[in-house]
Amino acid sequence: MVAHKSRLLATAFPYLDIFSVFALTPPPQSFGHTPHRRLRWYLMTGYVFYATAILATVFIVSYFNIIAIDEEVLEYNVSDFTRVMGNIQKSLYSIMAIANHLNMLINYRRLGGIYKDIADLEMDMDEASQCFGGQRQRFSFRFRMALCVGVWMILMVGSMPRLTMTAMGPFVSTPLKILTEFVMIMQQLKSLEYCVFVLIIYELVLRLRRTLSHLQEECQDCEQQDMLQALCVALKRNQLLLGRIWRLEGDVGSYFTPTMLLLFLYNGLTILHMVNWAYINKFLYDSCCQYRFLVCSTLLVNLLLPCLLSQRCINAYNCFPRILHKIRCTSADPNFAMLTRGLREYSLQMEHLKLRFTCGGLFDINLKYFGGLLVTIFGYIIILIQFKVQAIAENRYKKVAN
Repeated sequence: MVAHKSRLLATAFPYLDIFSVFALTPPPQSFGHTPHRRLRWYLMTGYVFYATAILATVFIVSYFNIIAIDEEVLEYNVSDFTRVMGNIQKSLYSIMAIANHLNMLINYRRLGGIYKDIADLEMDMDEASQCFGGQRQRFSFRFRMALCVGVWMILMVGSMPRLTMTAMGPFVSTPLKILTEFVMIMQQLKSLEYCVFVLIIYELVLRLRRTLSHLQEECQDCEQQDMLQALCVALKRNQLLLGRIWRLEGDVGSYFTPTMLLLFLYNGLTILHMVNWAYINKFLYDSCCQYRFLVCSTLLVNLLLPCLLSQRCINAYNCFPRILHKIRCTSADPNFAMLTRGLREYSLQMEHLKLRFTCGGLFDINLKYFGGLLVTIFGYIIILIQFKVQAIAENRYKKVAN
């Protein structure tokens, strides 16, 4: 199994096992070579039936929630665009589940290739840093994974049922509420699965940056030709490894494109749906709607986390040109032709291979996009409230006229 060759994957696999329970990703143990092929085939067949049962459950939850939203709209007599928005939001349960299952089926081999590339990259980095290794990190990868993914997973899974149970209304039965909570948590965990791979790429970038910083320190005092040639070879290896990280990010982005795109769409639409019902409950029926704003905050934080981690990874990647410039300026022999040529090639590669976490090129996943997302959501909220005020004023005028 690939986890035996990679400490990074061995740390990440417990989280990926949790995601596989929610049918978000194939079990990590299904990748790699194993002597028990028949047992592996039985387990994968069982997981296929389990994932199919999860998909059928999502269909049932989506169907009954659409019926419940129609009954609630009739009860509150707000059948303008509230019914349409609610039906689209509940239908996204099924659309996201279908997209995720198709993505697992179609890109199964690609995911296996991603695991293999991570294991190979880590092995080659360990080999390259035996003589030119950097300082140890202040925080380990295991601690960073637990802090960024584990803590938020516990908080979200523990808080969302308490916040959203009441928001479902009296038209949804208790067993259906429990299944709906399972589906909602399952969809939000896709963001954390993406964060796991971003953290792995971030760790690989940090290791290469430490190695390059150590090379810069060696170049300051190195005047012997043999040592300079060895440093140039190490610099070239560092350059090739960074190019492989850039390709790895492209594979990860392609794998998560459909699911992350639907997650951003679903969370944005759900926030508008929550604000719509908060307005109806507060200003028409004077009922408490504080929990709806807490749900909206949870959804926004769940989108903020991948944007924040991606931005940190991009910032670490963008530090390489500055280190290359320091090597050029502080080298003991700046006129050494092999070193000058190597630095020029490395700088050109950094200019052309920009690290971008994107959703199929439709938008970037970083803090700049998250700020634009907030502005867009607030703009739609203002438009939504304006339509609601106009519709309510017309209804009251008709009542007075009658």
